[in-house]
Amino acid sequence: MRFQGKNVLVTGAAGGIGRAIVAGFQRQGARVAAADLQSVPLPVEVMLEGDLTDPKFADTLPGAASAMLGGLDIVCNNDGIITRGKITDTTDDDYHRTMAINVEAPFRICRAAIPLLAASGGGSIVNTASCWGLRPGPDHPLYVMSKAALASLTQCLGRDHAHQNIRVNAVCPNEVDTPMLRTGFGIRGIDPDSGIADLNATVPLGHVASPEEIADVVLFLASDQARYLCGALIEAHGGKPVG
Repeated sequence: MRFQGKNVLVTGAAGGIGRAIVAGFQRQGARVAAADLQSVPLPVEVMLEGDLTDPKFADTLPGAASAMLGGLDIVCNNDGIITRGKITDTTDDDYHRTMAINVEAPFRICRAAIPLLAASGGGSIVNTASCWGLRPGPDHPLYVMSKAALASLTQCLGRDHAHQNIRVNAVCPNEVDTPMLRTGFGIRGIDPDSGIADLNATVPLGHVASPEEIADVVLFLASDQARYLCGALIEAHGGKPVG
């Protein structure tokens, strides 16, 4: 019960990784405020429905979670979207939505959360970046640049706020077997089960990550076991290189 008495905010809580993060924190004693675009039946203490592309919602989210939970100790910026396609095929709307969700929302949430964490003596922020933001893969320029920005933000904040006992780190997955990944296969006319099987064959460990395997890294980074990690970018890719 390493999170007994801790209050946690998780964005993108209704997605595959988000649900696993929420469940992991709850199993270990935390109280969770879950945020997502639509209110969904999650067994959490607080459900906060809103659009992270709305600056007001992102700006006020940590304060709302803190007020409802009675404090805030951990923030997980987990929400994100994957925008595929060459830059010549992308639109202004693609750009603005990708940057709003993958970069601007974590920026706003961190900006609002850091004073709250500092006032209570410290805490932890864990961002969900991507190893594609560290070593770019093909035909995903918007996704790659947004996750690279989030990785850099993590490193900057990790340095800037360590003196306040606030640790900011990120997990950087490769492919994860989530509904979002499977939907992407469907959009491209690929059977999702066949697509996952093909991806599994490319991973040295034998399978793409499960949501729970990524959530385990998030919980580690949020815990006292990672008390000396600050500004770290932890890759979770099963040995598979980007590309």
